[in-house]
Amino acid sequence: MKKILIIEDNVFLRENTAELLQLAEYEVLIAKNGKVGIEMARTENPDLIICDIMMPNLDGYGVLSILNKNPKTACIPFVFLTAKSEKSDFRKGMNLGADDYIVKPFAESDLFEVIETRLKRRVVLNKGLDKVEKHSNSLLQEAKRLSELENLPKDRKEKAFEIKEEIYREDDHANYLYFVMSGEVKCVKTDSHGKHFITQIYSKGDYFGYMSILEGDDCKSTAIAMKDTRVAIIPKHDFLLLIQKNQEVAAKFIKMLSGNVAERENRLLQLAYSPVGERVASTILSLINNDPETNSETPCINISREDLANIVGTAKESLIRALSELKKAGIIDIKGYDICVLNLERLKANANGFLML
Repeated sequence: MKKILIIEDNVFLRENTAELLQLAEYEVLIAKNGKVGIEMARTENPDLIICDIMMPNLDGYGVLSILNKNPKTACIPFVFLTAKSEKSDFRKGMNLGADDYIVKPFAESDLFEVIETRLKRRVVLNKGLDKVEKHSNSLLQEAKRLSELENLPKDRKEKAFEIKEEIYREDDHANYLYFVMSGEVKCVKTDSHGKHFITQIYSKGDYFGYMSILEGDDCKSTAIAMKDTRVAIIPKHDFLLLIQKNQEVAAKFIKMLSGNVAERENRLLQLAYSPVGERVASTILSLINNDPETNSETPCINISREDLANIVGTAKESLIRALSELKKAGIIDIKGYDICVLNLERLKANANGFLML
């Protein structure tokens, strides 16, 4: 059964369209606005998205733009449902990557024709992508045999940093690629008012510092050890030489770079539209998922309240209130700097905006 996501703020149209599709034996998901629709697209992986253009806060163009920047959602067929019929409106949507339009009011036959056409088209494209994926897998296997990426940090100069010690400063010249041998590193940006914002956290086995090298700029943030940390230091020349001669390694770093950009855009979206409690839950989930040493049964993270507030993008006092509410609800437990998740499903629900306190 094909899964279709409808993003529409008009309750009557949303429910009527959903009923039509359910009668046609489609599995239907509904979202009342663009923000909820983006989260459902990411978590539910629908086969096709039907989205209104004119919605408050985040319109259909914004929804499509954000989904196109996420590799997981960029390939989902996207159909605009709109009352707009000007050629310029169609062109704007097509330029953003929309697959089709359904103009309101519409006939049932028009709706089903567009859906069936786009779903058939996706089947054809997926067959082509399967061939590409098989070829890509063979290339990755070749890269694994070469092991150049794995060997990159080996036999390099290592340096130890104590907790809160700077590894490099924002605007320093980007001379090195770094690899975390042990410990954790946070990258921090500071605004003109002296307020700190943590843009990324790196754990054991992670590379960092590559964004500035690949873009040919100075360091974009300040890297600070979050605990006693050891890093391998790889000269910029050696790194650039490797990616120039090895396309697979270059592709790996480009993918990492794209992932970082998508993650930051998602966090900016949360800062703009999500309440503090939702952002706190989402941040805890992200830190747990990115920590290779997390216990899967009772996942815990160890982080100062100041650092967590700087990641969430809120005042320390607001963070503490949000953590207290999650603890009171039995979703997390707190012991010193340790935050342990007692109910992962409820935490995910809070992160997605379905408050279960």
